[in-house]
This record gives sequence, C-alpha cells and structure tokens, in this order.
Amino acid sequence: MQTPENFSWQGHRGARGLMPENTIPAFKKAMDLGMGTLELDIAVSADKHIIVSHEPWMSAEICLDKDGKEMSEEKGESLRIYEMTLEEIALHDCGTKIHSRFPEQEKIAVSKPSLKDMVTAVEAYAKEKNYPLPFYNIEIKSEPDYDGVLSPPIADFVNLTITEITSLGIKDRTNLQSFDLRALEEIHKQAPEITVAYLVELVFNAPYALRKLSFKPEIYSPSYKLVNKSMMRAMKKRDIKVIPWTVNETEDMQELINLGVDGIITDYPNRIPK
Repeated sequence: MQTPENFSWQGHRGARGLMPENTIPAFKKAMDLGMGTLELDIAVSADKHIIVSHEPWMSAEICLDKDGKEMSEEKGESLRIYEMTLEEIALHDCGTKIHSRFPEQEKIAVSKPSLKDMVTAVEAYAKEKNYPLPFYNIEIKSEPDYDGVLSPPIADFVNLTITEITSLGIKDRTNLQSFDLRALEEIHKQAPEITVAYLVELVFNAPYALRKLSFKPEIYSPSYKLVNKSMMRAMKKRDIKVIPWTVNETEDMQELINLGVDGIITDYPNRIPK
C-alpha cells in the first residue's frame, strides 16, 4: 500500500515494541526500519540535563535499582529524575527487565540517555548509514502538580527544552508536543516558530479541544481510536495535520491512511504497510 508523499512515520519512544523504550538502541532501530521521525518524552535532572524518559521517575515496570535489582512501584516513584544527577541516572538499567506488554523487545543493558547524548548518537548513526537526518517529536511531560516537584516550573521546562534543541542544531527538525495546555502556550510564547503538536486522549470533539488553545497548532495528535471522517474534515478545513498515536496493527494503519491522516506514531515500525 502506497502512503502519501511527505507522510510522517514516527517511531514511538524509538521502537518500543522491539527495543527498550526511549533508549539510543531503540531510536537506531526505528531508523533502520524507515522511521523518519523519532518520537520521545523528556524530563529534567537535578543538574538541569534534559533526560529522555516517559516518566519523571525510574519506573519499576522497566527499570532496575542501582544494584540491578527489581523495585516496587513505590520505590521506583521515589527515584525522581528531578532529584537525580545525570551520573546517578546512568546507574539504573532500564533495558534488561522483561516487559510483559512488549514480549518482542530485545533485552539490552542500557540507561536513560540525556537528550544531548541521544541526538549525538542518532545523528552520527544516520550519517554512518547514509540515512536522512531524522526529525524529532519531543513530548514535554508536565502537569501542574509536577511543577517544582517532578519537573521545573513550566516556563523553565520549556525554556530549557528550547535552549537544548537550539544548541543541538535540531530546532528546525523538531516539533514539541504535550497534553499540558500550559506547555503548548509557553512554547508558542517563547518560540512561535517551533511546530506544536497538541496531544489529546479523551476529547472526542476536536473543534472543542482546539478552542482551549489561544493559537492554532500545526499538528493535532489524538489517540488513534478518536480519528474519524468528521475529525479529518474539521482538521483539513483548519489546515491542521492529524498524526494519531499509538497505532500498532497494520490493518489500523491502513484504515487511518485511507481516512487521510498525515502521519502515524507506532511502537512497531516493522508493521507498517508495505
């Protein structure tokens, strides 16, 4: 099945179905399988490094403690990335524990990388393999209750992120996304030239959801089960791209392509329609 020109295939947390999530090996795997965009999540360490991580703590579902032992959920949540240095974070293996929901994952001892280390590694890999340089879809993991506890205050979090992607030379190949409307507004305020993706999980009325923002985002990124003809008409009328998450079955990918989505985020880059 042919996908439209400029269709955005995105590896969710790299290639979570095949490699440990949000790790350098996962992002390399995604590029090997043709993903032009690498989707990832970020937190902030105590020493102000941007860390590639879905949770702002050491999730016991995927990480071991610094002694290589399994942890309780409570123990994992007590290991807050915002209270740990980059050196301390690197002591935790987040790649060898068996993941019950992703049994196909290759297991490899690996830690949560900094965004700087991740970008440096994948850009070098792309050049080595003669791949196009990747685009990045970076989610700012923030909530009001996180401010000053699990992450910096939202304005500081956004500023650190923009500063980092600018320093790394990838700002023109990066969009920033979030479920947190405060983060989206702050991105637009601090750097209106950056492409913004509005993440949505439970809102069925897309035009209603858009009214919550003071500006028009370039991308609307809903849970894939929310996508229908009505949504696509509304977004096309507003000239907003639709890139749903997280689509893991080939049949669902084909149906979404038929509906006219502009991209797909998947845990399984090996399952995209051929």
